[in-house]
Amino acid sequence: MCTSRARSWQSGFSLVELILFIVVVSVGIVGILKVMDVSVKSSADPMVRKQAMALAESVLEEVLIKAYCDPDGVSGETTRDAMDDVRDFDGINETIPAGPRFLGMPASLTGYTIEVKVPEAFVLLGTVQAKQVTVTVTRGTESITLVGYRTRYGTDRACPA
Repeated sequence: MCTSRARSWQSGFSLVELILFIVVVSVGIVGILKVMDVSVKSSADPMVRKQAMALAESVLEEVLIKAYCDPDGVSGETTRDAMDDVRDFDGINETIPAGPRFLGMPASLTGYTIEVKVPEAFVLLGTVQAKQVTVTVTRGTESITLVGYRTRYGTDRACPA
């Protein structure tokens, strides 16, 4: 009688419980791996966004240091070295390294598209004339747009509106 009573109180896992445990743990692991897969696929996005921001800032700065109006009277220069006023950059839309203006960029920037818009009409910032410069850098689904203003001051006051 003692032996049968001892058997009824034995503890352990049955085969059904063990299989159910394996199924539940497997489903959990698959879920965790799917989440990790999504995060790994998008882990390059911050790098692309940061490079796009740096490139947009660089191009915007390059445009804004140019003269408000054309100092030599020749408009429509086509090389970056010859571009001497902000309006010369209007309409640029090229992908690195294919475009004629942004050659020689680092290989890590291959595939970025740079678009620059400088409307002919000026805006008034208080009493000062300014030209709005919009630079958009795109790669894949990432797009960064920066807007800056080149004001008319100093030696620029002598140029025609």
